[in-house]
Amino acid sequence: MHQAESCLNPSETALRHEAFYVKPFSPMTTANKITILRMLLIPLFVVETIYYVRTGNEVHRLVAILSFALTAILDGVDGYIARHYQQISELGKILDPLADKLLLVSGIVLLSFNNEPYLRQIPLWLTGTIIGRDLLLSIGAGVIHLVVGKIAVRPRMTGKIATVFQMITVVWILLHWDPLFHGWLLQVWIFGAGIFTGISGLQYVFDGMKQLSAHPASLPTQKADSK
Repeated sequence: MHQAESCLNPSETALRHEAFYVKPFSPMTTANKITILRMLLIPLFVVETIYYVRTGNEVHRLVAILSFALTAILDGVDGYIARHYQQISELGKILDPLADKLLLVSGIVLLSFNNEPYLRQIPLWLTGTIIGRDLLLSIGAGVIHLVVGKIAVRPRMTGKIATVFQMITVVWILLHWDPLFHGWLLQVWIFGAGIFTGISGLQYVFDGMKQLSAHPASLPTQKADSK
């Protein structure tokens, strides 16, 4: 082996060594590890909420609230670490919003069922609006990725406000604060979540249409001249 390598020039020898060299994997960032922990807490929240609705045991409700709160707090923690310690990564850009969506959609869907007498029910029109918007945006993102190749997502303030209203609605019901002010304040959170979810969805659809319109693939195809 060494005699064969001695017959090669230095550049060929370097290429041969590089071919057999396996680069070690870079360690996953702390921010991404926290995001994965957030995703692992979501099934705990779902299971404990279901057990509370079935048994009425307040311990299950407490664990559900704590897991939901911890997941929400860790959302801010991993964002802070990613920004201040230069740990922003392509994986984090995918996992972070996915964890947010999984948590909120899980809470919204769970509270859409008839959970009386333990928990109030979220109206089905709000559940349909939230899931419908997310489904529409996911399909639109896939179409833009296939046609354009790169997706330019512009964060919208209405989307952030919608997320806040959705989170308040879920927490409000879990904490049994819905009877406060005879329930009308809960209706404010519900209608706010629905309105801002719908508006943000329309804005994202408009942004997606602009990206598609600017691409040549959206132009009419020219028919070849017949001979």
